Amino acid sequence: MNPDRLHFTGNDDADRLLAEEPLALLIGFALDQQVTVPTAFLGPLKLKERLGMLDATAIAQLDPAELEAAFREKPAVHRFPGNMARRVQELCATLVDEYGGRAERVWAEAADGDDLRKRIGSLPGFGEMKTTSLGAVLAKRFGVSTAEPLVPNHPTLGDVDSAEALARYQEAKRAHKAKLRAQA
Repeated sequence: MNPDRLHFTGNDDADRLLAEEPLALLIGFALDQQVTVPTAFLGPLKLKERLGMLDATAIAQLDPAELEAAFREKPAVHRFPGNMARRVQELCATLVDEYGGRAERVWAEAADGDDLRKRIGSLPGFGEMKTTSLGAVLAKRFGVSTAEPLVPNHPTLGDVDSAEALARYQEAKRAHKAKLRAQA
C-alpha cells in the first residue's frame, strides 16, 4: 500500500515526492521542528530543485557551505538554515553509513516494532515524538506492519489524508502540546 501523495504541504509536487521518495519523507521529518508542517515538508522539494537531486550519498558528501547555501536561498528551506543543513547532512551520512544510502531500509528491514523504534530513534534529530509520528505515517499511510506498535493514542501526521485532515491535525497537535505543557 503506497499512497500517491501525502497531504502535508498543499503542494502537489511536494506531496507526491514525500510519498514516492523515502529520503524526502525522512528529510521532512528532520525539518519538522519550530516551523509549520507544510514548511517542513516542502523542504525536500526545495532541496531537490536547488541541488538537482535528492540522494543521501551525494548530500552526505556535499560541501557543507554548498548545502547551507541551498537552505538559505530565498525562500529559505527552514527558519534555522545553518542548523538544519547540518542536521540533514548528518541524517544523510547516517543513512549512507548504516543503510547504504537507502532511506527505506530503515523500516523495510526492521525485524519488529522495537527494532524499528530503535532504528528511527537513532537518526539525527529524531526523538520520541518524531519516532512515533513517523511510525504512524508508515503504519497508516504505507501499511508497514512493523510500525503499528509505534502508533500513539493521539493524533499524528499518520491521520492526515487530505488538506482538511491536515488542518484538524495541526489544531489537535497544538491542543496536545498545550496539555503536555500544563502537565509539566
